[in-house]
Amino acid sequence: MASTILSFSITVKSNSIFTSDSNSAPPPYSSYFLNRFKFAQQLKGKPRRRLRRKLTSSAVMFSENPVINDFIATAMSGGIALSLLRLWEETAKRGLFDQKLNRKLVHVTVGLAFMLCWPMFSSGRQGAVIAALVPFVNIIQILLLGLGIRKHDATVKSMSRFGDHRELLKGPLYYASTITLACVIYWRTSPIAIAAICNLCAGDGLADIVGRRFGSHKLPYNRNKSIVGSIAMAMAGFLASIGYMHYFSSFGYVQESPEMVLGFFIVSLAAALIESHPLSTELDDNLTVPLASVLVGSFVL
Repeated sequence: MASTILSFSITVKSNSIFTSDSNSAPPPYSSYFLNRFKFAQQLKGKPRRRLRRKLTSSAVMFSENPVINDFIATAMSGGIALSLLRLWEETAKRGLFDQKLNRKLVHVTVGLAFMLCWPMFSSGRQGAVIAALVPFVNIIQILLLGLGIRKHDATVKSMSRFGDHRELLKGPLYYASTITLACVIYWRTSPIAIAAICNLCAGDGLADIVGRRFGSHKLPYNRNKSIVGSIAMAMAGFLASIGYMHYFSSFGYVQESPEMVLGFFIVSLAAALIESHPLSTELDDNLTVPLASVLVGSFVL
């Protein structure tokens, strides 16, 4: 059985998009391919981590103007956060989940989803401050609802334990404030921001969900907390931190390492211990967990 191999040749003309001819205007599409070609040539042979960092500056930009880009990113990330809030408001209104479970689903998803949007913003202080406007707007909404200035029963029900609007002035306010300050102070280049938000959202959120369902064995020093709930918190906070470390490392914002993994484990363990203490229940774990994460993280991350 014979087979025929056809060979084709492509002749690159002198006025190709990959060559420069000062005497003739390039076709309208040539600048795009020329830039891509030059970009690829510059990166050829460079280490993978340097390649990631080179891609960071342009991979998620919507506009060449960083201010315009940041406001587009704000609109998109704000829209994602608002969509999640509307989703959980609807489930609370329809009674699809227990009210405490519904509140924890808000707790777990909103902060983590917002952190996924951080690469859309520009580098430096400007991107951090503009990104922080998203949770800051939520702080204003929480204050208006918590003080009774604005009425919205579905929102209050999705964020509170017992449907009392004054509850929003504690846990939900601390939650939104933590994410806002993590943006402004630490931002995406700091593993401390990752640890604080992951232990607050994933760790504390799943501790309550798992503890209520499977927590028959209580801690000897706090009968309101379960052993399995504390273990779930430490593991969820740790695994979420590892996931976001890898995510931000892929953009070149942090450099993942075994030392950082160990640091995240220590922070998550400390946060779980603090959350299980009776004082944390008395104050509010949405306050004590991020404070513990930042304090311990400043030493080990």
